[in-house]
Amino acid sequence: MLTIGVLGLQGAVREHIRSIEACGSKGVVIKRPEQLKDIDGLILPGGESTTMSRLIDTYHFMEPLREFAAQGKPMFGTCAGLIILAKEIAGTDNAHLGLLNVVVERNSFGRQVDSFEADLTIKGLAEPFTGVFIRAPHILEAGENVEVLSEHNGRIVAAKQGNFLGCSFHPELTDDHRVTELFVQMVEKHKREAAV
Repeated sequence: MLTIGVLGLQGAVREHIRSIEACGSKGVVIKRPEQLKDIDGLILPGGESTTMSRLIDTYHFMEPLREFAAQGKPMFGTCAGLIILAKEIAGTDNAHLGLLNVVVERNSFGRQVDSFEADLTIKGLAEPFTGVFIRAPHILEAGENVEVLSEHNGRIVAAKQGNFLGCSFHPELTDDHRVTELFVQMVEKHKREAAV
């Protein structure tokens, strides 16, 4: 059975665990860097990216997360997690992990009161998926080797590059687990290939 972690410093952690388990994998809340060695893939959940980044520094996660990525283990950033994964954040010189080759813009769909749901066409899913957007960022530019998976009103809201997956919305806040399933498949593929 695959073991998928959710970085448990802040944000929609329980909902992601529920979604991972609905896909038939084991979900683990990651609160300490040493737990990373026991998991096959990691989700960076939504929340508040500045707070999350501060907590990543406080609990000495930055380097262990980069090492985790360097091993080729898949990582999935949702909403604030996408900002943490991104190579560049518009309007600032401070990227966090700098792994996914995209430029993101924070809160580009407005504030909390402007939250909305939208039916999205996502590459790899046969039927539309309802994306929940809460103070969501979007991807301004997708760099080399980045595959755009979904757009909403001309804005990129989901993308994939190698073992990194990122989306602007909260896939864990619905009972539709197909986006989590896409990530589970990435983790499964990596584990299979690493075992060869």
